[in-house]
Amino acid sequence: MVIPASQQRIAVRELTDFCDRRIPLPDGDKKRLLHRWRGATVTLIEQRPWWTEGIPWVESAIAQFRFDPQRNEWTLYWRDRNQRWHPYEDSPRARNISRLLVEVDQDPTGIFWG
Repeated sequence: MVIPASQQRIAVRELTDFCDRRIPLPDGDKKRLLHRWRGATVTLIEQRPWWTEGIPWVESAIAQFRFDPQRNEWTLYWRDRNQRWHPYEDSPRARNISRLLVEVDQDPTGIFWG
């Protein structure tokens, strides 16, 4: 699946703004929030420093967004303890990723941020 360039640009902007708002710059040495693309899928990732010096930051996937080009819609997924992704049932498909980012930010079920 290929995501249209315009849709990807909008999503990158929305995700970058979300990451910047969620973890302000002064906290960047304690944890980071970033997004990583693979085709029409983007994963929201939290990074924290390892407790031992010299070891790279530890990553934990928070949420995943998948774009369906035929429907021109995004779907939100959550990750279980076995690293498997599942559709997030409480949030329908959305034309704009920002709607799904609101759901992740509010996290009414505690499934994303614990």
